[in-house]
Amino acid sequence: MDEKTTIDELKKIVVKFRDVREWKKYHNPKDLAISISIEAAELLEYFQWKNDEEIEKMLTEKSDQVREELADVIIYCMNFADVTNTDISEIVKKKIADNEKKYPPEKIKGNYKKYNEL
Repeated sequence: MDEKTTIDELKKIVVKFRDVREWKKYHNPKDLAISISIEAAELLEYFQWKNDEEIEKMLTEKSDQVREELADVIIYCMNFADVTNTDISEIVKKKIADNEKKYPPEKIKGNYKKYNEL
C-alpha cells in the first residue's frame, strides 16, 4: 500500500513549487482568495445546467479535467494558508468540532436544513 501524504507535506510541496518559480510576490491574501473563487467557478462550469445523468456521464468522460480544477482550488487554498500562516489541519478540526455542536446527529440526520432552521 502506498504511503499517504499528509496535508502538511502536501503544503510544503505546493510552497516549494511556488517558491522555485518566485511567485510568492504575487501571492497575497486578496489575490489568492480571488484565485480560489475563480478556480472554484471553473470547477462549477462542468456541472452547470446538467441533470444527474449528465453529471454522471461528464464525470466519466472528463474526470481528469474536473480533478485538475479541484487540484487548482486546493493548491490556491494551500498557498492562502501559507501566506496567512494558517494550520489547515487545525482549522478543519476546529470547524468540524463547531459543526458537531451546530448539527447534532439526533437533530440533523437525513436533513439538509441549516442549524438555525432546526
